[in-house]
Amino acid sequence: MLNNIAVSRETNLEGLKLLGRGKVRDIYEFEDKLLLVATDRISAFDVVLPTAIPMKGAVLTQLSQFWFDMMGDLVPNHLISTRVEEFPPELRRFREVLRLRSMLSVRAKMFPVECVARGYLAGSGWKEYRESGTVCGIRLPKGLRECDRLPEPLFTPATKAESGHDLNISYDEAVTIVGKEVAERLRELTLSIYGRAVDYALARGIIIADVKFEFGIHDGRIILCDELITPDSSRFWPLSGYAPGKSQPSFDKQFVRDYLEQIKFDKKPPGPELPPEVVKGTTKKYVEAYRLLTGKELLG
Repeated sequence: MLNNIAVSRETNLEGLKLLGRGKVRDIYEFEDKLLLVATDRISAFDVVLPTAIPMKGAVLTQLSQFWFDMMGDLVPNHLISTRVEEFPPELRRFREVLRLRSMLSVRAKMFPVECVARGYLAGSGWKEYRESGTVCGIRLPKGLRECDRLPEPLFTPATKAESGHDLNISYDEAVTIVGKEVAERLRELTLSIYGRAVDYALARGIIIADVKFEFGIHDGRIILCDELITPDSSRFWPLSGYAPGKSQPSFDKQFVRDYLEQIKFDKKPPGPELPPEVVKGTTKKYVEAYRLLTGKELLG
């Protein structure tokens, strides 16, 4: 494992136009392209915490690269390169800041919906099912337990939120927003990508319970954008010990959420600092997910 990558909670790249800071990424404009820098920030309950998680940004970027390569025959994507040595000279001067954690990407017109695939009954889906027997309005069989595998994966779109949780919507609402033809294509792509990823990950000891994708239009084509099938945009559960009927251990930031619940965090900013053992444990989970899925150590 690589241990000498600097921790980064925030970047300031002099001479580049900062378009915005998300919960994790700092987004810069470079000519007609975008530079997406995955910091080591972590959020929980929609609050960005003051403590960084070492290696997190590198895992998100390099794991996205891995999946983009695997899914390239299904759909094109926004990625130009994650290798700083392949960046233009104006960007290579920031190599120590950008190394392993940055994506130079084409600029796409984004669709205003999140594309979610669910293969298991968890999260907001489980909450809705308990109340109404449905997930995003889709009727499911009676008697399902928390974290049960669904009879078939569901496409459950959501609207993007500038802050707070995204709002689940029905497929018909997605059609109203993006049009019938586009909605059908997004559903097809979402379930195809998810299906391939699920089969691949299961063979390596990881259940991908659900995942969120973002798509846009570039040069008249639908392309896959942002990050892809990471512990931040998906639920990863270890296959060993999987037991429906309760919440599952995970490779994502559940470790942080559990700690915050334990200290009775009120889920309002500012968030508390995380203790060293929680930071170390969270880094370990992210890096382990990368190793299991790619079969490689994270090296620069």
